[in-house]
Amino acid sequence: MHRRPHAATPPHAASPATICPPARRRLLLGTAGLAGLLLTGCGFKLRGPQRLDFATVHINTSELSELGASLRRLIATSGSTTVVDDPAQADARLQILADNRGREILSLTGAGKVREYQLTQILRFQLLDKGGKALIPPTTISASREFTFDDSQVLGKEQEETLLYNDMQQDLLQQLMRRLASVQRTD
Repeated sequence: MHRRPHAATPPHAASPATICPPARRRLLLGTAGLAGLLLTGCGFKLRGPQRLDFATVHINTSELSELGASLRRLIATSGSTTVVDDPAQADARLQILADNRGREILSLTGAGKVREYQLTQILRFQLLDKGGKALIPPTTISASREFTFDDSQVLGKEQEETLLYNDMQQDLLQQLMRRLASVQRTD
């Protein structure tokens, strides 16, 4: 048998695996720094709290309800607005006109049992100024999620449904806050 000699790798050719760790770290840091400069150069900024154009607001939902408590927390984090109990003292009045949840059958098994539901949550609101003029006319926003159902895992599926409703509510509250932040009062 005749063996062929293996071709030797030239000493000047370095593969990525042979780059020493400090050099690799500098390369990664340099790349991350360059990406950061490019993002800030194009105007990218992480979304922070949304400032509202009114100093005080009255909300017509109870602070003890899940929706009312979450909404008050989000407004408090804006840093520019406080929630007041007396509507006469408020620069703006947020009225929640409806907060409805629903569940609709999407599909059935061959045996006629429910396989999938569509969960929906609809939030209807308006924002009025001190004089009762609509800053945001009656507006409806909604969210929906599909939900598979298995009657052999009822307890787990009930918990999943609750989590999906909570997720939809947070989504709707974020949409509501974006709408409130877009209001520009003309005094």
